[in-house]
Amino acid sequence: MRFLTVVVTLCILTGTAAALTLPKLPDLTGPSGTDLLPVAAFEGGQRLQAGDYPVIVLSGTYRQMGRQYGGLMKAELSGEYAFVLNSLAKRGYTQEQVRAMGRESAILYSRRQMEIFEGMAETSGLTTDDILVLYNGGILYLMLPSVPSSCSYLAVWGNYTTDGSVVVSRNWDLSDTMLPFTQWYVLAVYRPTDGSNGVATFGPAGMRPETLMNSKGLFIADDNSGINDVASDTRPDLIAEFFRFMLDSSDLNGLTTAIQGARTNVAWIVDVAGPDRAYVYEMMTNATKWRTGDGIVAAANHFVDPSWNLTAPPYHSVSRYNNLLRQAEEVKGSIDATRMMQIRDVRWEDGGATFVHSVLSSDYPDLLFSTNHQVVFVPASRTLWMKTAGNDWQKVELGPLFDA
Repeated sequence: MRFLTVVVTLCILTGTAAALTLPKLPDLTGPSGTDLLPVAAFEGGQRLQAGDYPVIVLSGTYRQMGRQYGGLMKAELSGEYAFVLNSLAKRGYTQEQVRAMGRESAILYSRRQMEIFEGMAETSGLTTDDILVLYNGGILYLMLPSVPSSCSYLAVWGNYTTDGSVVVSRNWDLSDTMLPFTQWYVLAVYRPTDGSNGVATFGPAGMRPETLMNSKGLFIADDNSGINDVASDTRPDLIAEFFRFMLDSSDLNGLTTAIQGARTNVAWIVDVAGPDRAYVYEMMTNATKWRTGDGIVAAANHFVDPSWNLTAPPYHSVSRYNNLLRQAEEVKGSIDATRMMQIRDVRWEDGGATFVHSVLSSDYPDLLFSTNHQVVFVPASRTLWMKTAGNDWQKVELGPLFDA
């Protein structure tokens, strides 16, 4: 666990189930399904297609949902695992060394999470060790020299939106070396039968999700802080805890309490929103500060609260933060999901916040950055728009998927 924590910091700077009675899946052929086309079914889970993006709907116990995930996404999981393993092999890592890193990461994972991994291993053709490698695949794959960090967040409500509703957006930005992972993206919808909330995640198949929404209309994501602050003791990976937070938190107060009670392993910026409001948490290993605004809050890759008394942040972060605030002010009162997507489509070089093969620092002229994925989410209606690099925006109504 300690090894992967250090790696994360570098990246910052740089059969039985089928017989059980499960909740009935919604009829996705009508308008509420947003053109979700059935593709396959496996042990009570269902694979659908929304435009360019696969959508999997998983129901049951955590092991059953893992089995469904593995069966429905077997080809993608295998292809992505081979890509990660081959990439690390070229850097001199053996398969057993990589598996050892994955096992180390799992020391503090929740039992529910491990049940999902074990279920995936039963049906995907991969071992549990392989699944753990894949879950941490992005971290392991980005074991590169220090590079500028990225990602950004903008949420508006009240006088900024057409009807006062919260509209949330986020960019997940990484170096262009991560672009191959866009071919394995999936929107995964978990519907546990133990009374926990439904949770939707968007990201590469099997990989640690960093963009999550739940059936209560809550949203959580992260931005790299660019700060070298590593806990001296062993702590859970904060981002891996997001899934637990969303399973257990049914309102914004509960979610913020969970975040405030967590002791992060490295410095992070955490973005949260609900049907009524949005927040940003700036988290060091020894302190957490939160901020919001009068109908608007944004984040990039620096701590905004002046009481931190930090050195001046990098231009690529300050400029994107200011660009998002300026863009929202220019269209104040008219922001809905469509307008937010328009804001998110403006490139950084043109006064926006989205990277397209962008150079972030003159110190790294050959290191290009792109926005790997984007989402816009309306918590009140639980409506999601998602986009990966090179593809179009796609709308999915999460409500029917959660509620059936």
